[in-house]
Amino acid sequence: MYACRCRSAATIGNRRGTVSPPSRLAGLTVAPASGGLTTLGNRRACLLRCAVVRASGKLTNAPTDLRVAVAGLGAIGTKVAEALDQGINGLVLSAVSVLNPEKHRSWLGKLTSKPAVLPIEALSDAADIVIECAPSKLMRSIVAPFVESGKTAVVLSAGALLDHEDLIELAKHNGGQIVVPTGALIGLDAVTAAAVGKIQSVRMVTRKPILGLAGAPYIVENSIDIERITEPLRIFEGTAREAAKGFPANLNVAVALSLAGIGPDQTRLEIWADPTVTRNVHRIEVESDSARFSMAIENIPSENPRTGRITALSVIAYLRKQRASLRVGT
Repeated sequence: MYACRCRSAATIGNRRGTVSPPSRLAGLTVAPASGGLTTLGNRRACLLRCAVVRASGKLTNAPTDLRVAVAGLGAIGTKVAEALDQGINGLVLSAVSVLNPEKHRSWLGKLTSKPAVLPIEALSDAADIVIECAPSKLMRSIVAPFVESGKTAVVLSAGALLDHEDLIELAKHNGGQIVVPTGALIGLDAVTAAAVGKIQSVRMVTRKPILGLAGAPYIVENSIDIERITEPLRIFEGTAREAAKGFPANLNVAVALSLAGIGPDQTRLEIWADPTVTRNVHRIEVESDSARFSMAIENIPSENPRTGRITALSVIAYLRKQRASLRVGT
């Protein structure tokens, strides 16, 4: 029997790579390889089959859907999971992980995709991409199994990466990838581009409503009573690395900015508790050898006052790019 070495045999269902029994493709019947045909005849039949499959558009390397897991079902995780459930081209919601599944049972029951509800340690076997939007202390246990398996981890707890920078090397060694989405910021494309050249300075000023900063470790440790202030108060000035330690649930945006630019020890940051604002306000100034630019964004808080609504939308936009025919932005 003539062994077909072309790719169409597998495409049309013959896993052994031999010419299969008579099949009607695009209105044409193709003869089988057996029944006395010579090797040349088998080859001709195979080539004819390939030509027919190509003409009919059936010889494709259509990628399978990427399986996405969501770790954490807070303000960000629920929005991302709902978007996947409603449909993102080429992606499927395969699993979720949450500390208290019973609390989310009703919400999970409304999803049409019915993802598996799994413990964190089981997610990497069920997905190709994980969206980490859990408490920062869980970041490593979520991300490590994925990048160690050569998969992708989208990290929202960017500040925690500064305490686990070995994860970047782990991803590099195993062909995995860590993605820090733009999140609640603006202009990271410009910062990344400027970093290809030389950036002299990056400075960020953040103003947040009182509720958006309440309970942060830096505020508690320094006994700052922000709940009684009646006018804007600067409560922090330092590096992005220092801010990540003092405000782990509030300033992941500063770490994302620093990783895109000149690093967490060179990126400067001011944080203001401001009772006059209702949105999370970020203003950024960048000086580089290619451009001087400034950016500002005023984010509407989500159900979680520490997080802007646009953060979840940023993750959804990233996921839509995975199988998009047109991608805009670097």
